Amino acid sequence: MPAPARPSVPEHVDRLDQAMAFLQEAVYHSRAAQASSAGLSGPTDAEGQCGLGEKAAVVLELTERGRALFQEIWPRALAPDQLEQIRSTMAAWIERQDALDRKRNHFMKDFRQTHGFDRSSYTEAQQVDWNTGLSAINDDINARLRARAGELLAATD
Repeated sequence: MPAPARPSVPEHVDRLDQAMAFLQEAVYHSRAAQASSAGLSGPTDAEGQCGLGEKAAVVLELTERGRALFQEIWPRALAPDQLEQIRSTMAAWIERQDALDRKRNHFMKDFRQTHGFDRSSYTEAQQVDWNTGLSAINDDINARLRARAGELLAATD
């Protein structure tokens, strides 16, 4: 009996994953700049800060990995308006990711201030609340990333 046929995977799935990785690479590169500038501004334990500095650093230059992903996603030359759309989408995602990371950091900070920093001492209900809260935030981040990557591809096709 022959092996069952693998379900066909639409081409855009791989490309969507690549677009997601491309946007995340832009975030990582921008975070490196953000981290280096935050160290110069002094301590980040001021009221309301979460260790990410005051605002997102938006760096649109591509890393080596970013350039490789770019070439995989867009192997043909793009029009100037398409390149501008990519830059605009990258900048918007970097800022959105920064806000979402702040939301996650504030959740963790608030939870720890309420229940303590030693997670091994949390009750089962507290562990569930911790995991549920983080999962909800992470699921939101992943859904927004997927949607933004889809928008990026649609704007350049």
